[in-house]
Amino acid sequence: MKLAIGNDHTALEMKREIIDLLKDRGIEVVDVGTNQTGSFPYAVSGYRVAKLVAEGKVDGGVLICGTGVGISLAANKVKGVRACVCSEPYTARLSKQHNNSNIIAFGARVIGVEMAKLIVTEWLDAEFQGGRHAARVDMIMEIEATQGLKAAEEYKEG
Repeated sequence: MKLAIGNDHTALEMKREIIDLLKDRGIEVVDVGTNQTGSFPYAVSGYRVAKLVAEGKVDGGVLICGTGVGISLAANKVKGVRACVCSEPYTARLSKQHNNSNIIAFGARVIGVEMAKLIVTEWLDAEFQGGRHAARVDMIMEIEATQGLKAAEEYKEG
């Protein structure tokens, strides 16, 4: 398995810890984030990781900024990316099982290193369940492709 990791200046130390965790699991890591403590735009790292994921050059990605929000928003602008911000392991697991997330994101100012490790571990160990969830992920991809969702426009509760 090969994962890309990206970060801004707020997440340098956490990124190093997560890289160690990934390498201990035998995962190849492509680091496209900053290694400098000076200000660095999270959107750059979000885009870099997302592009590698969307092009199939890596199997997934990990993004870390102050909150995880900005960096994941940037990543989600890349077609084919489903980046989810998680602050605890349960959401991380379900983001993969139900939404087939291909990037996990979290905030270095929101959670500690040990929680970040739990989040990454749950996400890595989870598998997409398919079934009814596949149809929902297909809807998300339709919205992305067409900027609309015919099923939503025609949906009737019943």
